[in-house]
Amino acid sequence: MGKPACCVSKGGSSSNTTSLPNQLARDKGFEKRAQLYAAKAYSRQSGNYIDFKTVFFIAISNSTLFPSDVYYISTHNIRDIKTNGHYLKDFQFVFIELPKFTKSKVEQLETTVERWCFFFKYAEETTDEDLRKIAEKSPIIKLAYDELDKFHWNEKDLVAYEERVMDLQKEAAILEQKLDDAKQEGRQEGRQEGRQEDIQIGHEKGKIEGKIEVAKNSLKAGVSIDVIAQITGLSHSEILQLKEKT
Repeated sequence: MGKPACCVSKGGSSSNTTSLPNQLARDKGFEKRAQLYAAKAYSRQSGNYIDFKTVFFIAISNSTLFPSDVYYISTHNIRDIKTNGHYLKDFQFVFIELPKFTKSKVEQLETTVERWCFFFKYAEETTDEDLRKIAEKSPIIKLAYDELDKFHWNEKDLVAYEERVMDLQKEAAILEQKLDDAKQEGRQEGRQEGRQEDIQIGHEKGKIEGKIEVAKNSLKAGVSIDVIAQITGLSHSEILQLKEKT
């Protein structure tokens, strides 16, 4: 199975990206608009409709959307009225109402979901000590704080960061070319000496080691996990393991 289609909404607005404006007041008809955006995301999928992926609409709201008896995280889908059977499975709506999330101290957080909600609600107010405690339990959320911190950089720092990312991308491209050249040479030598299998293994090992080296240098330079993953092709979990060792 491929990745599901996904709409993400923050504060009552929706898009195919997570870069969305914050909205403090509840807007009229938001529930209908949520369904409209989910339907659009579903209909925009290409290919055979039999292969269409499930759409998950996730709304993170700074205002209260539903009655007080509804939990701060609520999941909605399409079910049969009489049997409650879940047969139409391609739409799922998840609403996170931050005003209903009452935990305001890091020590109160018990799950990764609660830590994410704490991030959404209190990111601007989190102290370094609180961030350290969160990172110990959920390292991925520390990365989210780091990304948010970039919005406070001045223009000079941001330009320097972007230039460093470009340099690393160039280094990765040069490394890839060298690996391709080595692979070609290895093929020629292998045909001549009958060692094609050994050369292929050596090439693959060298390629992986080269990607790991680029990832390590990128981490030291403060490049985000997403960018490193794009540059090297390594998974987020592999990069996080390298980050713990560096």
